[in-house]
Amino acid sequence: MTQAAPAVPAWRVAGNWFDVCKCNVPCPCSFAQAPTTGDCEGILVWHIREGNYGDVGLDGLNMVMLSSFVGNIWGEHSDSYAALIFDERADDGQRQALQMIFSGQAGSWPAQLVSMAAFEVRGMDFAPIEVEIDEDLATWRASVPGRVEARAEALTGPTTPDGARVQSTNLPGCETGPGQLATWGRATTDRADAFGFAWNRTGQSSKTITFDWSGPD
Repeated sequence: MTQAAPAVPAWRVAGNWFDVCKCNVPCPCSFAQAPTTGDCEGILVWHIREGNYGDVGLDGLNMVMLSSFVGNIWGEHSDSYAALIFDERADDGQRQALQMIFSGQAGSWPAQLVSMAAFEVRGMDFAPIEVEIDEDLATWRASVPGRVEARAEALTGPTTPDGARVQSTNLPGCETGPGQLATWGRATTDRADAFGFAWNRTGQSSKTITFDWSGPD
């Protein structure tokens, strides 16, 4: 007899996401266009400010994904690969909740993204993840010691007022789903060496975007 999958409880996670990638500023993927060089690879980071999965609290936990693909991730693409690193501070219940949400099994926006991107998962692990996102969004960074280092600073220029941020709403290819606010930046560090992903560059695109998901619908 096949055992029924556990019911998904009501859940919500809200926080900040960011990436650093190989595309020029601004990354065309966020505008539902093909990457600058026809393929993209990068580091994606989620910081949950507040969240719960049923009665399991998720406040303060982090997740990192390494990814690569060829073509337009929102349209025709191929060779899409990913690896997932979850916050080692999570206990057993939190680990199960994070995996359910970010795998798309708990519904909401992650389920839609997983369906569209169709990433082949190269590996998964739990490790220490350090994330810092300035309240004024001047800089953001994440680190998985010995594996991942991502740092960026807010984009600015000669006509940007002091302290102002370059931001977008209603992006055609918003990585965290509809209705979110994106702040553009430039990567100062983009380094990965894990699960067969390996690169070291600087000066390319970065952005931080809010996320607010709830499910299981």
